Amino acid sequence: MSLALITGSCGLVGSESSLFFSKKGFQILGIDNNARKFFFGKDGDVSWVKSKLKKEIKNYKHYNVDIRNYDSLKKIFNKFKKKISVIIHCAAQPSHDWAKNKAFIDFEINAKGTLNLLELTKIYCPDAPFIFMSTNKVYGDNPNKLPLVEKSTRWEIKNSHKFKNGIDESMSIDDCTHSFFGTSKSYADLIVQEYGVNVGLKTACFRAGCITGPNHSGAKLHGFLSFLVKSSLKLNTYNLIGYKGKQVRDNIHSNDLVSCFWQFFKKPRYGEIYNTGGGRFSNCSIIEALNILEDYTGKEIRKKLIKKNRIGDHIWYVSDMKKFKKHYPKWKQIYSTKKILHELIDNFEK
Repeated sequence: MSLALITGSCGLVGSESSLFFSKKGFQILGIDNNARKFFFGKDGDVSWVKSKLKKEIKNYKHYNVDIRNYDSLKKIFNKFKKKISVIIHCAAQPSHDWAKNKAFIDFEINAKGTLNLLELTKIYCPDAPFIFMSTNKVYGDNPNKLPLVEKSTRWEIKNSHKFKNGIDESMSIDDCTHSFFGTSKSYADLIVQEYGVNVGLKTACFRAGCITGPNHSGAKLHGFLSFLVKSSLKLNTYNLIGYKGKQVRDNIHSNDLVSCFWQFFKKPRYGEIYNTGGGRFSNCSIIEALNILEDYTGKEIRKKLIKKNRIGDHIWYVSDMKKFKKHYPKWKQIYSTKKILHELIDNFEK
């Protein structure tokens, strides 16, 4: 049986990957030490996802290992060696705000942890595709330098701009402010590319925007749509932080994202980068997301506007996936923002 080694296996993308690849006949080696609980408290606790995976996946093997610990990771790689058919690296410290106050821990997890995994892949299973969950935050605040127009419920880019269909991989990651999180993830992104181009591993960086789905343990500092639904329905209020609540996010469902991973696994390349998100098919401002929630539930949500924006917050970010679609034309996107929100609401109300 083929083995899929998945870090952050109890997080949103990791758990979706575990379920997806198990249905394809893979045995899952899940690595997750529930660091989200350490980052975000009880809202971030993923122990419920771990229980779900153990219940639903017959061939799921869990390792409570910290990816900063090279020797602990080495034991796993040494045990399974070339039986490992794919590495899906989702484990991370994912918050701008958290990273600012804990810069060493953030860098060690996001940067050193990624380097550990790449080096062990090179030594023990060099033919296995290495799929890295990167972020659009590698572009820092460069997206905020685009010519934007304020509309009634959102900011929007000018129709004449080359990024009118979304931001592609040609955007520079230089000459901008990244945030500490964006910096540590940029190192990881670059080193994943380097192991592809210079070492010969089959690597890909998926630079995602907002990822969501029913397995998301959304918290105040991370998990836009999940936390929006949770806090709005629980407290009947939501804080609009900066930019009048009109900042735009594209939203990709974790299942659509993992189906990208599957396409790459079947036909891997070397040192690739892909902007990955909902694109023009699935995006919304915070105000628009709240409007969808109110329309679907019939509840009116109180909105509190906080003028000061969060550091590193994008005013408008929509992904252009034309490069990935060109390489993998069989990939199909299923979930729109409205469909994603309806699913999150239905799961919350169960």
